Amino acid sequence: MQVDINGNRLEVELTGPEGAPLLIVHHGAPGLGSMAEPRASFGPLADTYRVLVFDARGSGRSEGNEPFTHEQWVADVDALREWAGAERFVIAGGSYGGFIAMEYAVRHPDRLLAMVLRDTSPDSSNEELARANALSSARVDLDLAKFERIMDGAVRDDEDLRDCWAEILPLYDHVYDPEAVARKVEQTPYRYRTHNWAFTENMPRYDVTGRLGSVTCPTLVLVGRDDWITPVACSERIADLVPDARLVVFEESGHSPQVEEADKFRSIVRSFLQDALGHPAPA
Repeated sequence: MQVDINGNRLEVELTGPEGAPLLIVHHGAPGLGSMAEPRASFGPLADTYRVLVFDARGSGRSEGNEPFTHEQWVADVDALREWAGAERFVIAGGSYGGFIAMEYAVRHPDRLLAMVLRDTSPDSSNEELARANALSSARVDLDLAKFERIMDGAVRDDEDLRDCWAEILPLYDHVYDPEAVARKVEQTPYRYRTHNWAFTENMPRYDVTGRLGSVTCPTLVLVGRDDWITPVACSERIADLVPDARLVVFEESGHSPQVEEADKFRSIVRSFLQDALGHPAPA
């Protein structure tokens, strides 16, 4: 459904039993991501929780009214919480969605029941590590011009974003499957203006390391061992900075353990939420 949130129409899906704890999941890759991934990863938890997934402002099927700042995306999450009728909720985010989850947590710590972070980073230092990992990979002979354009937020249009995305996608998984990469290229919604804003305006200033100590909710940090773009060291820093955070490394995953080790991923998330929220009864 389309919901007007802060003057911008967002594509939103809300499933699960009325009265259950609310779980809002933020997708990654602004301008490339959509609710499709969190729907697949967290949708099965709708037997116990109210699961809200959405296309963020400027991504997927949502309207694209600027600005595409972290502050605006955080405000949109809080407005979705209010729209769903929850005073407090669980936030989850993977990759860039983890940036927004952490930004929300340091701005609204009293609103959160728990937080789940997947393959993300507390600042932009992951970019230097990602570049080194990409250039040393034997999996793909990178077109450096395309690599630099997508990493720097300098893609020319939606078609160029598609070409650059196809260039780096082979780096993401633990096991490289060219057919799976080709399917993902076809299925991705391309919004180049959003992507460029995120990587030219937001990333150079992104840093929540000095504020993560203020997070008060139970926090689960998940990461794939072979994650090239937000390596394990980034998740280790988050777990060190957030009080009493729990870190889990998936040994047979790249950037997407929610896909590559899906059953284990959901089992760990479900167990964590049961502990954090006091074992809510399944519907």
